[in-house]
Amino acid sequence: METVAHKFVEMARLVNERAEGKITLEEMKRFADGLEAAVPTENALKVAANRYFRRDEEGNICEDWHGMLERVATDIATEEDGKINDTLAYVFLRLMEAGLFFPNSPTLMNAGTPVQQLQACFVLPIDDSMESIFETLKHSALIQKSGGGVGYFLGKIRQKGAIVRSTGGQASGPLSFLSVYNKVSDEIRQGGRRRGASLATMNYNHPDIMEFIDSKRRGGELSNFNISVRVDNRFMEAVEKNEEYDLVEPHTGRPTGQKLKAGDVFTRICENAHLNGEPGLLFYDAINAENPTPHLGEIEATNPCGEQPLLPYESCNLGSINLARMLKKEGERFVPDWEKIRYVAQIATIFLDRVIDRNKSPLPQIDKVIQGNRKIGLGIMGLAQYLIRQGIPYNSEESFRAAEKVMKEIAVQSKITSRELAAEKGPFPNYKGSVWDKLGLPQRNATTTTIAPTGSLSIFADASPSAEPLFGVGFARNIMDGRFIQIDPVFEEMWRERFGEELPQFIKELIGEKGPEGISEIEEIPEDLRSLFLCAHDISPLDHIRMQLVLQKWVDNAVSKTINAPNQATVEDCREAFLQAWRSGAKGVTYYRDGSRESQVITSTI
Repeated sequence: METVAHKFVEMARLVNERAEGKITLEEMKRFADGLEAAVPTENALKVAANRYFRRDEEGNICEDWHGMLERVATDIATEEDGKINDTLAYVFLRLMEAGLFFPNSPTLMNAGTPVQQLQACFVLPIDDSMESIFETLKHSALIQKSGGGVGYFLGKIRQKGAIVRSTGGQASGPLSFLSVYNKVSDEIRQGGRRRGASLATMNYNHPDIMEFIDSKRRGGELSNFNISVRVDNRFMEAVEKNEEYDLVEPHTGRPTGQKLKAGDVFTRICENAHLNGEPGLLFYDAINAENPTPHLGEIEATNPCGEQPLLPYESCNLGSINLARMLKKEGERFVPDWEKIRYVAQIATIFLDRVIDRNKSPLPQIDKVIQGNRKIGLGIMGLAQYLIRQGIPYNSEESFRAAEKVMKEIAVQSKITSRELAAEKGPFPNYKGSVWDKLGLPQRNATTTTIAPTGSLSIFADASPSAEPLFGVGFARNIMDGRFIQIDPVFEEMWRERFGEELPQFIKELIGEKGPEGISEIEEIPEDLRSLFLCAHDISPLDHIRMQLVLQKWVDNAVSKTINAPNQATVEDCREAFLQAWRSGAKGVTYYRDGSRESQVITSTI
């Protein structure tokens, strides 16, 4: 048997050891009956009204919060024959109403509408021809119009100045076309509600790599793009030894005769990441070592946020469990509610699998790959609050153990569910030759887990974003054209429990003034609360990486995680963080220094 990543071997063993199977429809309904609906916050309703609620032909909002969730639940519970599975629709609705789980934005926006494009993440190929470049541009426009984000690998386009035999002229290089793609994205708002998001990736040995690394230094020229440099172990080892390497013509595969020092290239990457957060790094070897369908080809790129490595024309739909609501009270302590976690993980997996069948892809090529691999990505949000409520500081050894344990359980439950779905409906069509075939574990889905950024979803769930620490105990969110101020709800709850009163306004103002600096120096707040409510800049870069990696151990795809650094961090700090991420086996990494961009949002991603 070909080498299979240890993660997959261990997962197959754990799933096969578990006696429990998929929960029954009757059990799901009993669970849903016991759920209490959460009241959406003012911020959640503002974001939903701006971007998610349906509108009539005149642009007037024609649904409310409950109507949006009911529309989504009913659509995903619709069978192939058009009949609605009323019990599933009820269960899905109750899960979302309780704030326990939300699917990705395109599903919330488009399910039950004429658009019906429900997938969030796409990768499109670009070959070295004008036909391919502009065909992909057209495809990208269709995807972004319907609410998706697109990743591209630019490494096949010949370098600037290369001879074009058909015309005798010189090629303009991939960066010139990237500007065209960016301008098109400017004119398209994803799903009519947000500008198109894109990720451009280039190999370290492309002749235009230095121009690519510097491409985000020029203000807003590529404002709709994130950029990442794709590196392999050979390059990173050359960085450590400061060795030279060959630049390679992408269209011929031959060395150009020009060499670069790996250390110099890496330093430039770090300087720019320190300057404005880009480029990030994608670790090609780590990504493909955990490719579940290697018989279909290598993974060349990821979606715009980096958490979803995908094959050409592949797409994935995502959803996130709110860990902040996965706790129960035992005496005076909060502890994980493992039964609740089991139910939510299984129901969410069923939901996401059904999204694939309800989805209408903008391109037949995409639909073919989606249906062939049936990838889904179940992840988490609210991790910081999940830890805080248990009295666990985010950067402690106990936090890494707790985070790994809960992600492991979610992963196992998703795999159990996918196995049972495979028994009912058959494994994903490309199962033969996959890692799951080699391990003898039939799966309905080639992947089941991903940790995505959850920007808007965490607002809906009133949860801390994704797997990140708190950005601040009080902070401003920049969403579309709105700016929302918010105090962490768990902090307010714990204050009420401690003092029997609402958080005083002057404390709110002190917290708001500090923002991402955190509350460690606010003496009016008890010391034990200050030590528990750590913020992103209270966490060392190495601890950010450790959290990413303990979660990655149980995630099929990748983890959206930023190394947040204080404004005074140095280029050398960035260099050490990138090296540590590679040495630790990360699939990708982004470094963000506070204040290094004019427009700052809650999270950046790998």
